[in-house]
Amino acid sequence: MSTAIAPARRCAYVVLRRVCEDGAYADRAFHAEAGSLQARDRALAMRLAYGAVQRIGTLDHFIAALAERPTDALDAPLLAALRLALHELLYMRGAPDYAVVADAVALAKEGARAGHGLVNAVLRRATREGAETLLGTLQEDTPEQAAVKHSHPQWLARLWWQELGAEDARALMAADNQPSEVALRANTLLTDAAALASQLPVRTHRDDVLAEAVVLDEPFDVHRSPLWRGGAFHAQSRAAMLVAHALNPQPGERVLDLCAAPGGKSTHIAALMHGQGAVVAVERDPRRAGALTRTAQRLHANNVRVRVADAQSWARAGAPADELDFDRVLVDPPCSGLGTLQARADRRWRATPESIEQLARLQARILAAGARALRPGGVVVYSTCTISSAENERLIASFLDSHPDFTLDGPGSLGPHGLRGPQPTLTMPHTHHTAGFFIARLRRS
Repeated sequence: MSTAIAPARRCAYVVLRRVCEDGAYADRAFHAEAGSLQARDRALAMRLAYGAVQRIGTLDHFIAALAERPTDALDAPLLAALRLALHELLYMRGAPDYAVVADAVALAKEGARAGHGLVNAVLRRATREGAETLLGTLQEDTPEQAAVKHSHPQWLARLWWQELGAEDARALMAADNQPSEVALRANTLLTDAAALASQLPVRTHRDDVLAEAVVLDEPFDVHRSPLWRGGAFHAQSRAAMLVAHALNPQPGERVLDLCAAPGGKSTHIAALMHGQGAVVAVERDPRRAGALTRTAQRLHANNVRVRVADAQSWARAGAPADELDFDRVLVDPPCSGLGTLQARADRRWRATPESIEQLARLQARILAAGARALRPGGVVVYSTCTISSAENERLIASFLDSHPDFTLDGPGSLGPHGLRGPQPTLTMPHTHHTAGFFIARLRRS
């Protein structure tokens, strides 16, 4: 095995192959592979791997043209080497071209018995034509063109074109390929945002409205920080922080959080309640429930009670009293995650129109279960981290049609980022510079 290949490229190559060939999740594959890398190599490997996964659609468009054959005719190890190198040549442009090409050819030799000559020829042709020339051929006048330029599935480009309009669809897809924000929620049970920011070793800035939010301006290994281990903060997007504020829990109340793992919102609710009252956090998967319990313990959220149960069957007829008559209910069900494509490199390639329809049916059942557990006059907040009307606006409209005792309610304790008036809100990565979240607040009469 050659030792000349840059460690970051070797790591990224393995991650890319695991995602594309084995169906692995990009973040899990990366953390499993990058543990021995030095900090600088680790950061570069992450940019290479996640960037190549994000840009698969565009990269395959160019590979097919430069190789003069469809990408599905190429052996998987060769295709991975081409994708990784072409991403670096087109979108990063930091290292010398010859180094990128040489490492790609070496990786192809290691991964496949033959074909490394094709890798060399395709990449040398790409360097001759140049990044600006190649990228300049991309258009975005139609959903299909925009899907290629911004590397999204064509069905998703068409969906957003229809639901958001061409301008927002193009801007959203472009934003999805930019780095996601890294925001921390100061755990107000122990500290505040100003004190937290003063202890962090990187530059930060504060949010204009969310008092507990600290946004990082520089890279920072969040989970290796002693501040994280001590419970001073939880990594959470500002859009996700809005959800607990929309719920507006009060000290002493009983709050139900369905589909609660990994616990960011449950512990935020507990902090807004100053640790007073009860937060019942429901999670079906025992392992995720265990992780949720550990998160609550780390953040000193002592009023969070974790229950291992199926959210769909919560509060059925004959349910015990402690499963009913909650003052507030949060329904944050599984969703397609189309608002988090910046942070989750492979998610755009996993979602399908069929999976969205399946999720919408599941979400409707969980929302109905949450509604059954709510006392008269109580508030339920429905939230997703996706941008899909089937899972959001259409679902809420259908729920209101079938539940005449519920109405849309005001936003709760604050009204930033569109949380104004009795209408659902949708944060967008390209306009709000945070994750895409849908939040609807409903009140039972």
